[in-house]
Amino acid sequence: MKKATELRELSADELKQEEANLKKELFNLQFRKVTGEIENPMRIRQVRKGIARVLTIMNEKSRSKAE
Repeated sequence: MKKATELRELSADELKQEEANLKKELFNLQFRKVTGEIENPMRIRQVRKGIARVLTIMNEKSRSKAE
């Protein structure tokens, strides 16, 4: 999981790619949870927070361009 300072250094395209990767991981984790194969259920929470972090930084960058 990348920290906010690391994410701020990425470009917009790299942030979109990071978001897509995290959403794919979240889908796979939720699928494994339903089938009972998940080994670390707390990972779902971590990935959701990671997605929120990426979206927040994307929003910050878009607002700074608008000003």
